[in-house]
Amino acid sequence: MEYIIIGLLVIILIVSVIALTKNVNESNITERLGKLEKEMVKEMATFQNDLSKDLNDDFERLNAKIELRLSLINDRVNERLDENFEKTNKTFISVLERLSKIDEAQKKIDSLSTDIMSLQTVLTDKKTRGIFGEVNLKNILVNVFGESSNIFKLQYTLSNGTIADCVLFTPEPLGTIAVDSKFPLENYQAMVDKGNRERHLAERKFKVDMKKHIDAISSKYIIPGETTDQAILFLPAEAIFAEVNAYHQDIIDYAYSKRVWITGPTTLISTLTTLQIIIKNIERDKYTKVIHKELRLLDVEFKRYKERWDKLYRSIESVSKDVKDIYTTTDKITKRFDAINGVEMEKLKNDEEA
Repeated sequence: MEYIIIGLLVIILIVSVIALTKNVNESNITERLGKLEKEMVKEMATFQNDLSKDLNDDFERLNAKIELRLSLINDRVNERLDENFEKTNKTFISVLERLSKIDEAQKKIDSLSTDIMSLQTVLTDKKTRGIFGEVNLKNILVNVFGESSNIFKLQYTLSNGTIADCVLFTPEPLGTIAVDSKFPLENYQAMVDKGNRERHLAERKFKVDMKKHIDAISSKYIIPGETTDQAILFLPAEAIFAEVNAYHQDIIDYAYSKRVWITGPTTLISTLTTLQIIIKNIERDKYTKVIHKELRLLDVEFKRYKERWDKLYRSIESVSKDVKDIYTTTDKITKRFDAINGVEMEKLKNDEEA
């Protein structure tokens, strides 16, 4: 821009010189050129000073704007850094908390593994497995019916001398239902062990064990005239129950033929809950019959009350008519007395005037 302006001034100067050379003598050319040169130098110096001052002012304003922008950017960057640091700090704290929880969970898993190993050691004994099944059965019964319920009795002795793990006392037509816990573990474990080469033999033994349990329950806990014609076999291990229902339909069919229903923990809870609902419905129906009976008796009494009220109404209506008649007669008599009194007063008045 500066060079363009200088070029324009030079062109103007040359044009002026040419114009002057046409009108002045040659003797004045040198003098005038000297004056023009001095004026040109002076104007060039003034222009350069003004241009330098404008450039300095523009540079200072630009520098101020740049410094302001840099300050704003610096503040924004610091703010973002603070926010990111806070988020990072929170994330780090959260990671530490998660790691702490994972560490606690790992400790619980280690403890659970120890408990499982202990449980496996305990369940190797048949008597201990029986106790485990009875405790599991009791917990389910208490959870469904309550601790002090009269619906079930544990270790109940039947008339044939056998002791059932549990007996359910339900109203007719359900009756008394025996529940017995069985835990066939050894042959089941051998049957599901994929590394066992004699799994088929273990499967046959497992089926024999299950059928023996079914026969024992059917023969001991189904007593005509005392219990209902069915009983419940409780498997306290959900895995064994699932195995039987998924892959051993012949055992299920055999149990049905013996009127023995096989249940696991989940299905037993569902069965007992259904029984509880049925018992409540039976009780409700029983009270409904009582209510209907009382309503019929109340209907008889209400009819008797209506008859007596009708009779009383007729009596009241007759008395009301008699009262109305008496009122009419009284009114007539009163009017008669008033008329008589009126005649006598008129007669007395006439006598006085005479």
